[in-house]
Amino acid sequence: MPTYKYFNWAFAFTAVGLILGAWLGWNSTGTLSGALQVFFICAVLAVLEISLSFDNAIVNATKLKDMTPTWQHRFLTWGIVIAVFGMRIVFPLVIVAIAANLGPVDAVTLAINQPAEYARILTGAHVSIAAFGGTFLMMVGLSFFFEEEKDIHWVHWIESHLARVAGVKGVEIGVTLASILVMYSLLPEEEANVFFYAAIWGLLTFIGVEILGSVLDASQETMSAAAKGGLGAFLYLEVLDASFSFDGVIGAFALSQNLFVIAIGLGIGAMYVRSMTIMLVDKGTLAEYRYLEHGAFYAILVLAGIMYAQTLTHIPEVIVGLFGAALIGISVWSSVRWKKANPELVEAEAAAD
Repeated sequence: MPTYKYFNWAFAFTAVGLILGAWLGWNSTGTLSGALQVFFICAVLAVLEISLSFDNAIVNATKLKDMTPTWQHRFLTWGIVIAVFGMRIVFPLVIVAIAANLGPVDAVTLAINQPAEYARILTGAHVSIAAFGGTFLMMVGLSFFFEEEKDIHWVHWIESHLARVAGVKGVEIGVTLASILVMYSLLPEEEANVFFYAAIWGLLTFIGVEILGSVLDASQETMSAAAKGGLGAFLYLEVLDASFSFDGVIGAFALSQNLFVIAIGLGIGAMYVRSMTIMLVDKGTLAEYRYLEHGAFYAILVLAGIMYAQTLTHIPEVIVGLFGAALIGISVWSSVRWKKANPELVEAEAAAD
C-alpha cells in the first residue's frame, strides 16, 4: 500500500477539524481574523501533538505488531475516539472536577463560560499529572532495557549491563521507586505528598495493566478468535497513550484556553500518530531499522525524566519534542550505518525471516 493511503483518515480528520476550528473562531469573534487565528492554533496544536508523540507511535507499533488485524483496526477506530474525546475532553474535565470539587455538569459549564479559571485549575494539578504519567512512562522504558533476553544493544556499554541485571526480580520497580523518593525529597512538603501518591498510582496502574494483559493472554483459549492477543494489548496501548498525552494537554493551554479548540488540535495529531503506528507495523519499519525501538524507548525515559523535572521548573514543550525527535533521528542514522557496515548479517537476518 502506498504510504499516503495510511493517512487517508488522518487527512480527512484534519480537513474537518480545521474547518470546525475556523467555524469556532468565527462563531466566537464574528471576524475573519478570529477564524484564521483559531484555524492556525488548531494546526499548531496538531504539530505539537505529533512532535511529542512520534516516539509513542514507535512504541505502539512494537505492541501492535503482535495484535490481530481486528484489534489493530479497533485501535485505529475505538482508540481514536478514546484519544480525542476521552483524553482531550473528558480527562481534563475529570481533573478539574476533582480538583475544584465540582460536579460533571459544573465542570463543563466552567470550561465553556470561564475558560481562564478552568485552565488555572487544570494547570494547578500539574504535579499529580506529571507524577502519574512520568512514573508510568518510566516503567515502560525501563521494562524494555531490563530484559534478560534482549540481545540487540544500541548503546552497548549501558544496555549490556542493564540486561545483565535484568534477572533480578523487580529491578525496574526498584529504580522507579528510588526516583520517586528522590523527587519526594526535592519538593516542598505539600507538593511532595501529592507527587508521591500520584506516582504510586502510576506504578500500580502499570503493574495492573501488565497483570491484566498476562491474564488475558493466558486465557486465549477461552476467548473468541477476534479477541485473542488483543484486548490486553489494547488496554496497555490506551493507558500508554494517556501517559504520553498528559504534557500535550497541559502545554496546549499556552496556546488556547478553549476546551474544544484544544481537543480538535490534539485530536488531529493523535489521528496521525495512530495512522503512523499502523504504517510502521505493515511496512516492517521496526525490523528495517535495527535501533529505532531503542531510540523510542530512550525518548520515553527522557520524557519521564522531564515530566518529573517539570514539577520543579517549567520546561517548554518544544524542548520535549526536540529531545524525542533527536533520539529517534540518531537511532535511524545508527541503524543505517550498521546495515552498511554489516551486509552479511543483514542478508542472514533477511534469510532467517
